[in-house]
Amino acid sequence: MRMGGSALGVFDLRRDEYTGRPEELAVRVHPAEAVRLDTLVSEALKNGSSTYGAYFRIRRRDGVLRWTHTQGCIHRDVTGRPRRITGIVRDATQELAEAADRLVQDAHRRRRTSIVEGTTAALAHARTVKDVIDALNDSQSLESLGAASLVMGLVEAGRIHLVADGPEGSFVPGTRYTRIDEQYPMSEVVRTLVPRFIESPEEFAASYPVLWPHISRLGITSAAYMPLIAQARPVGALGLLYSDRDGFTPDERNVLIALGSSIAQSLQRAMLFEQDKDLAEGLQQAMLPRRIPSVPGAQIAVRYRSARLGRDIGGDWYDVIPLPNGRVGAVIGDVQGHDTHAAAVMGQLRIVLRAYAAEGHTPATVMARASVFLDELDTDRFATCTYAEADLTTGVMQVVRAGHLDPLLRHADGACRRLPVAGGMPLGLSAEFGQLEYPVTTVELDPGQTLVLCTDGLVELPGTDLDDGMRMLSALIRTGPQDLQQLADTLCEVVDERGGEDDVALLLLRRGGVDVPQTGGRLQQHVAQNDPEALSSARHMVRAAVRAWGARERADEIELAADELMTNALLHTDGGAVVTARVLAGAQRRLRIEVEDRSSALPRRREAGEAGVSGRGLMLVDRLADVWGVESRGSGKCVWCEFVVPDRL
Repeated sequence: MRMGGSALGVFDLRRDEYTGRPEELAVRVHPAEAVRLDTLVSEALKNGSSTYGAYFRIRRRDGVLRWTHTQGCIHRDVTGRPRRITGIVRDATQELAEAADRLVQDAHRRRRTSIVEGTTAALAHARTVKDVIDALNDSQSLESLGAASLVMGLVEAGRIHLVADGPEGSFVPGTRYTRIDEQYPMSEVVRTLVPRFIESPEEFAASYPVLWPHISRLGITSAAYMPLIAQARPVGALGLLYSDRDGFTPDERNVLIALGSSIAQSLQRAMLFEQDKDLAEGLQQAMLPRRIPSVPGAQIAVRYRSARLGRDIGGDWYDVIPLPNGRVGAVIGDVQGHDTHAAAVMGQLRIVLRAYAAEGHTPATVMARASVFLDELDTDRFATCTYAEADLTTGVMQVVRAGHLDPLLRHADGACRRLPVAGGMPLGLSAEFGQLEYPVTTVELDPGQTLVLCTDGLVELPGTDLDDGMRMLSALIRTGPQDLQQLADTLCEVVDERGGEDDVALLLLRRGGVDVPQTGGRLQQHVAQNDPEALSSARHMVRAAVRAWGARERADEIELAADELMTNALLHTDGGAVVTARVLAGAQRRLRIEVEDRSSALPRRREAGEAGVSGRGLMLVDRLADVWGVESRGSGKCVWCEFVVPDRL
């Protein structure tokens, strides 16, 4: 904002004291006036006005308050968009002083109105009761009101809770909480709902003999106590204490009554905000797991940070699900929205995900069923989610992603990389559009490696895209502490420092160097027809299981037999197949491969002939496996084969 020499003279500024930044005028402009002017100009820009004007006060270098007038012209382009403002600013003190009595009275009336408007504008930014008190206690706000100090009490359970004490040394012991029927000025105005104006020390002493001896030394000459009424009920009381005033004119009383009404509205809004915040935070905490279970073979750290503004909560969540046979499920997710409804949906979704995983469903089925549940929940919200199921004895990890961020993987040496995971649609949307097939990505989590799952609040940066945020997060993880809990704290501290505007959920899962038990785990994956990626992922799962379970000597035989069983199921049945790999204990340790499909037709071994291109599948399985067989399973069957493998030392 460029200002000429005359304009700088109005503000009593030298040229070297102003470099073109409007905030440099703050040393002269009253904060309340600044808020009012900013609101005035903003409104003019938005509503299509071509001009605006206002009177305001400035404090010159010698401390004298001067009235100033500004008038501006808004220049707009052909579309009506504002491009430039030109205008004047002038000292209006003499003009107002020389005006007729009627104009003087009008100016006083405008001044009193500006006090209410300025205070109201300052209170508009208050979000908590403390913000309201701080705004009113501001020295310049008190000066604009002409008061030396203020006291404030809130009505709580039939009592008045003193939340603003007044000047230092004025607190009366035993008055932090007082009954409404006691002989105190705030109790009186709350009880009668009528303002109380005390015009002299003698009147104060006569009316409130219990209180006056404690505050007589403060030099109070008059006081105004007003009930703070919102929606026809008292929410508190405000007292303004004066040290240089005797009496109140009718106009001054009207201004203070109007001010009390404005303060009451702001105070009620702040109280409701704090109640909503407490309720929201309580709901959020109730929906998240109370504790993270101890999982043998893994270290786990979780964190949750609410948004910077504090009021809005979201649907971010995490969960850790212990599963049989040395497996663990890790979940991170985010329900659309930032309100209590999002938190409530999150809680229900977390519970059903945990239930489906505990029932033994494959990761893809867990995600698909959760999507159907959310779609049937009669809500317009959707959710992004990542579910990882890790076998801590083998390190084989199956990851399913529903519209969420890719996980990150930190290696034992500190290196960190993004873990590309094939993804499906967000939960709720996939069910609505009938796209419930979630691809499964199988990876190996080596001892000492850490899986990092988070919501987008951890990577969102103003003015940057998601990839930049992911690179920033990778760098933080790479240079962060080795200790898992310290690393989680470090990542959240960075979010706190930059003032994140979204909730953050974080889950870190590190695999330890555990021994594989004799009765090793169980891995399972669904393979849909016409899905070569799923078939490749299932082969990867079997290969990783063979290596992890100490069956390397028979790896080729097991992989070939498993591939034949999967191919047969996909070729000769109408649906997909579920592939399961497990280790069985007994007299001999055996690795078992099961392929379950929905067809009741039993397979049969047949000779392919010299020129045949098919028919060798079961013959190969029969030759490679130590034993194989077929079992009826409700709506389908299970073809299985077993291999004797060496015991692990």
